[in-house]
Amino acid sequence: MAFAFLFPGQGSQSLNMMDGFDALPVVRDTFAEASDALGQDLWAMLKADSADAINATVNTQPLMLAAGVATWRAWLASGGARPALLAGHSLGEYSALVAAEALPFADAVRLVRLRAEAMQAAVPEGVGAMAAILGLSDDVIRAACADVAAGEVVEPVNFNSPGQVVIAGHRAAVERAMEACKAAGAKRALPLPVSVPSHCALMKPAAEQLAAALAHVDIQKPVIKVLHNADVAAYDDAAQIRDALVRQLYSPVRWTETVARMAADGIVLMAESGPGKVLAGLAKRIDGNVKCYALTDAASLDTARVELV
Repeated sequence: MAFAFLFPGQGSQSLNMMDGFDALPVVRDTFAEASDALGQDLWAMLKADSADAINATVNTQPLMLAAGVATWRAWLASGGARPALLAGHSLGEYSALVAAEALPFADAVRLVRLRAEAMQAAVPEGVGAMAAILGLSDDVIRAACADVAAGEVVEPVNFNSPGQVVIAGHRAAVERAMEACKAAGAKRALPLPVSVPSHCALMKPAAEQLAAALAHVDIQKPVIKVLHNADVAAYDDAAQIRDALVRQLYSPVRWTETVARMAADGIVLMAESGPGKVLAGLAKRIDGNVKCYALTDAASLDTARVELV
């Protein structure tokens, strides 16, 4: 039966997150390749005493890219079959494109470092904010944001699952929107501990920098179809892929629609390629028929390989 691979993004990182793959040379080799691309030891960051370094956006993005690709390579090295479809949540879209052989890994590592730096530079720390809104419909959240914007930016930016939406924008506007959502019946409105308001209009200056960098990266036709965040579409053309990556930076992550489209097309078996189980949990909430394996260690690869053939 056809299955899909999903790649997580920022927020799934943790110290020692690749310990379950310690015995697999392909994982260490992948991190060494990423470290060489940046001139920085990414594996050592995972083994540090403090999570401060791995939680800094400029480090989190290449770390999560390396983790997703390392898990993918470990899957293939273990004899795992190739999926019919790939998708990544936000940053995970880059991991998906590497797995699809559309984007060279070393180029992707350097790109996401630049992406992170551009995102942080676009909005000074303290100016922007993000918040999770739980238990409210997408349309009500959109309306609440529009009602309280007052000339500032505040938008729904991550449609993660029904009843779980993240908003982002100027800090004061996000705080007003949180109160408006609670007044409209949201179960909870939780500020997120992030320094960058991702996927909103404030990221357009960063998108311009990313577009300039992408113009110099060789992108090939994907050997496996990749669904992009910005429009839940797949592209073969390099120019369209570049455009999708640029638009992704200031457009919502349409994850609910992404998983729902897969399920509607009959793909209800999935694997989360990277640390944590965030996407596996979201997939189940989006469609109860979906079964998503979280590939968090070598043993989970073995378990999933029996089912995903």
